[in-house]
Amino acid sequence: MQQFFKYCNILKTIIRIICLFLLVQNAVAQTPKHEIRAVWLTTIKGLDWPHSYSAYRQKQELVSILNQLQKANINTVLIQTRVRASTIFPSTMEPWDICMTGNAGQSPGYDALQFCIDECHKRGMECHAWIVTIPVGKWNSGGCKKIRARFPNLIRKIGDEGYMDPEMSQTGDYLAQFCREVTRRYDIDGIHLDYIRYPETWKLKISREQGRRYITDIVRKINRAVKSEKPWVKMSCSPVGKFDDLARYRSGGWNAYTAVCQDAQGWLREGIMDVLFPMMYFQGNNFYPFVADWKEHAYGRQVAPGLAIYMLHPQEKNWNLNVIKREMNVLRDEGLGITFFRSKFLTDNIKGIYTFTKDFNQYPALVPPMTWMRKQAPNPARTLNIKRGMSTDQLSWQGARDNSGGDYLLYNVYASDNYPVDTKDARNLIAIRQRSQSLSVPHQGKILNYAVTVIDRYGNESTPKESPATAVKSKKPIDFRQLIMGNSDKKYKRKRK
Repeated sequence: MQQFFKYCNILKTIIRIICLFLLVQNAVAQTPKHEIRAVWLTTIKGLDWPHSYSAYRQKQELVSILNQLQKANINTVLIQTRVRASTIFPSTMEPWDICMTGNAGQSPGYDALQFCIDECHKRGMECHAWIVTIPVGKWNSGGCKKIRARFPNLIRKIGDEGYMDPEMSQTGDYLAQFCREVTRRYDIDGIHLDYIRYPETWKLKISREQGRRYITDIVRKINRAVKSEKPWVKMSCSPVGKFDDLARYRSGGWNAYTAVCQDAQGWLREGIMDVLFPMMYFQGNNFYPFVADWKEHAYGRQVAPGLAIYMLHPQEKNWNLNVIKREMNVLRDEGLGITFFRSKFLTDNIKGIYTFTKDFNQYPALVPPMTWMRKQAPNPARTLNIKRGMSTDQLSWQGARDNSGGDYLLYNVYASDNYPVDTKDARNLIAIRQRSQSLSVPHQGKILNYAVTVIDRYGNESTPKESPATAVKSKKPIDFRQLIMGNSDKKYKRKRK
């Protein structure tokens, strides 16, 4: 009977999504205040970045990409950090990836992960280290050879590729140690596990149930390593887009749970994952029913399905843009996040996807808080001072004492014609996740009221500290979206001149 009611609930969600699908052919859902808006930034072979072996050009290019993403109000960047047992940062465990210099193992002369984190944080974006787990590249590549030399029986060869053996305890220990190193050394917002499953080419000699236990054990070890260092760092992964066969919709033999022993929904239930980014690179009945299934089994955590915007390209499947538009609207209406695969297809504006996304994300959004980790809101700012000018307001505030156990606090700034400022309305957000305690706001003669809130590393937000407007003549209306955006790379450019 319990199973029957479970299926009834999923069926109700599917019917609701199908009805919504019919209603949102051309509609745009209302912008929420909290929503994951993410991209996968792929570094393998320089697919998204880098496209040059010059450190200076790499930095310029990354700044340009992040500026574009900021203007589309993307708030989460998943940057490929461990590529194939090789890295984009100076690791004590694995060599530099070939994408950085063209020569495997050679340093580019700077720390690309640190640079990306710093630039994301300047723009109020979260930066997650994307870790490719089980595959370790070509059998004779530098990273694969280094692991084989240290652990002779740990790597399995399939064709000319090497894979860490999920059935050996050293795999979980090694990956946990690697993720601990990244978490300890860097101010990352998340550890994002990719390919945390059996390879589809692996000839499984054990039961699927035992295979799932092996993979889950690896996830547990990584979770313990990360959370023991910094409990606010999000644990996430990108499971196969269909969890398993549904009662009325089949997965076609390609799913997470049965095909590759990836119990991603169980990881949410157990609490060893905070966020899932399912790779839902499908459309129609291969998409919507499985969205309903992910939502029904989120267990209070976050789900931000990955959309196949690469399929828009004429050299791929040449999808119509309306396919992605409808999927984005449904995900928003269902309260789920949205993730794009890959970054370059978004910033290249394939079939107008970037133009649509900018309009779709008309206002900034905050990443939803991890209330399952911590619910208590931080203390509010103690003061908010406004120095009025004819064209610019100078805001400064005194932060509160951090009572969350995190390493620092962040600040959101709101502006509105009305007082008090409605901090529940995303349209009033003008700056998010600011580390500094001051901000210059060009107001173009507009009379503005301001509010500042404090957020901790878990995303919990304080009550606002407000300051009413004083008499300044209003000359013309202002688009709040343009108050802050577009200036993020000026400091970097000036330094290089």
